[in-house]
Order: sequence, then C-alpha cells, then structure tokens
Amino acid sequence: MELFSKKRVVAHRGCRGSLPATIAAGLVVFAATAQASPIAQWTFESTAPTTAGPFTPEVGAGAASGFHAGSSTYSSPAGNGSTHSFSSTNWAVGDYYQFQVSTTGASGLEFIWDQTSSSTGPGNYELEYSLTGLAASWVNIEAYNVVPNAAPNPTWSSNPANYASIYTNTENLSAISAINNEPTVFFRLVDLTTTSAGGGTVGTSGTDRVDNVIVQVVPTPEPSSVVLATLGVVGVAAVAIRRRQRRDPAVARLTAAR
Repeated sequence: MELFSKKRVVAHRGCRGSLPATIAAGLVVFAATAQASPIAQWTFESTAPTTAGPFTPEVGAGAASGFHAGSSTYSSPAGNGSTHSFSSTNWAVGDYYQFQVSTTGASGLEFIWDQTSSSTGPGNYELEYSLTGLAASWVNIEAYNVVPNAAPNPTWSSNPANYASIYTNTENLSAISAINNEPTVFFRLVDLTTTSAGGGTVGTSGTDRVDNVIVQVVPTPEPSSVVLATLGVVGVAAVAIRRRQRRDPAVARLTAAR
C-alpha cells in the first residue's frame, strides 16, 4: 500500500539552461494557471466537530460524518495548518469517515484530503465510493498508508505556516464515470487493519483525524492560459536557441561573414 501525496514538477538539475528545461519551466507556468471547481470543501473551522456528525461543508453542499462500531470520542484538535480538524478514537477494522456530495452537472472529479494518526492510531485505510450507501454497493478505489503525527514528521498545528504537504492525499477519479452527474455520491475513508501508524497495534485511545477535505472537478487550464503559456514557451525557447547560437563559435563566424 502506498501513500498518496501532492505531485510536484521538478526540473532535472542536469538540464539547467537547456531547451528541455526551458520548455519544462513554461509548462510548469501553464499548470499553475489551472482553475479548480469545488463541489464541497470541509475545513471543520465552522463546525468544530465533537460528535459523529453530520457536518455541512464550509464550501458547497454535502455531509461529513464518522462511524465506529464501538464507542468513540470525537473532537476537533488542530488541523494541518488550521484551528480545527475532525478527530476520533477507538478505531476498529471497518470504522470510517464518510463524505456525501451531489455531483449533478459535474464530471472528471478528484478527492483531496489531509489525514494523520497518532502513533497508536490506525495506519492503513482505503478510499471507497458508493452511489447508494448500502453495504453491498461500496467500490474500492485505493488503499493507502497514513503518516503518523509524530517525530520526525512535522506535527499538525493551527498555524497556517506549519501546513505540511506530506499529509495531503490527492486521488484523481476522472476515470470513474459512474460518479459523474449523480444526485448522491458517498466517499469513505475506511480503516483496513489493526496495524497502527507507528507500526504496532492500534490502541483504544489512538486517534485519527482528517482536515481540508475537498471534492472537486479536476483542474483544467483556462483558454486564455493555454494561449499565454504556449506563447511563453515558444518565446523563451527562441531566446534559449539564440543564446546557444551566440555561444557557438562556428555560428558566430557564419553570422559575422554575412
């Protein structure tokens, strides 16, 4: 099982000053112009959970909730760079966090969330979806590991400057057409095993918390951004070629001869 994280585009150091690196830099600018369309976003700042829910999102419409087969203590400790998150204790296999949204009129979706556990909290989860919420209707999307909220990792803090991307998971769901344009879609983060985030066994007081949960349309570039980015890449590439020609003695002699 692999941990998901935000993908970063990094130019290879060996290409510095080269045409491929120049074009790559232009493409990074292009990617940065993409705009997302949120369907629902939970930051838990206005709800500050102390129960299983449901909780409305801060942006859009939907419902977030928790489920535990046994008793659980729900709370809203510091999030990943925010004041509150959605946390609970006493995790058992099959317990979950659930997020319900409507995707009417939307397609090409992605699910983004921050998640962490204490060292004795659960370490293995699975993202699932359903159109009905019924027991036999759940479809597995991906299994993943949870990063423990403990050294040497940066710990969750209410200070926005302390946001840590290692806790952020992004799942592109654009290949799952079944969840497009549906009045109701459920997503769950389900505890899979008794193995804790610290590598031991999950304890009754072990916690797991989520924050910054977003269901949105996969970002696509605006038409104007496509034109500007293309012009930028072509222009910068032309400059790079011209500079290379100037540095080439043979090219310089031919130019002078003209």
